[in-house]
Amino acid sequence: MQRFSDNPRRRMNQTLIIVPTYNERENLPRMAQRLLALPVGVDVLVVDDNSPDGTGKIADELAAQYPQIHVLHRSEKNGLGRAYIAGFQWALAKNYEFIFEMDCDFSHDPAEIPNFLKTAEQSDLVLGSRYAGGVRVLNWPLKRLLLSRCAGVYVWLITGMPITDPTGGYKCFRRRALQHLNLDAVHANGYSFQIELTHRLWRDGFKVAEVPITFADRVHGTSKLSRGIVAEAFWMVWWLWLQNGLRRWPRERR
Repeated sequence: MQRFSDNPRRRMNQTLIIVPTYNERENLPRMAQRLLALPVGVDVLVVDDNSPDGTGKIADELAAQYPQIHVLHRSEKNGLGRAYIAGFQWALAKNYEFIFEMDCDFSHDPAEIPNFLKTAEQSDLVLGSRYAGGVRVLNWPLKRLLLSRCAGVYVWLITGMPITDPTGGYKCFRRRALQHLNLDAVHANGYSFQIELTHRLWRDGFKVAEVPITFADRVHGTSKLSRGIVAEAFWMVWWLWLQNGLRRWPRERR
């Protein structure tokens, strides 16, 4: 079940930042302030999974104060992928042109959004890469960094997709790209969700670009990474390769 909280004084920008939350009460107010202070106009959709720490209530208070902020309440926590799918469907229904995925924990720097939008003028999907042109990751243990880098190489070896950071969650979709995807048919839910969406667009001939970003590990809250998420990503890559007819290159776009 989902419940939507909106501001009757709202005005719509072309760009929507989707911010999924679960126990982010310490981060959300600061993130909202940073996003609203950007030199480009953006709207914000908070997708809260019934956070027990009261994040949803804080989101409603922000939406009542700022017309650019909107809230989608979901009744339970059932995965990052499902939260983003709900946000994408809302964004398409509201006719946004540029639709972002972004974490609430400040691992993704809001100041990078203008760079994404500039690149998106000539692309269908823009990915923020921690590894394009070198490693730019702060405060991660070596084990986590190696897991992330090895995941990128693994995806490339199996699928042929030439993306340096396929598991990254800082992205900007053009409206036409999301419209092309059958969102109800997306299977993945954890970090493999990021791989699946990128691969579906890449293999169908959409233009995918990467922009360098600096990634900083969260200061407040806890990471949602688990063994189940890693296992899902491991098997998802093989499934995507099979879906692409055992090809390691894109299909011709019609």
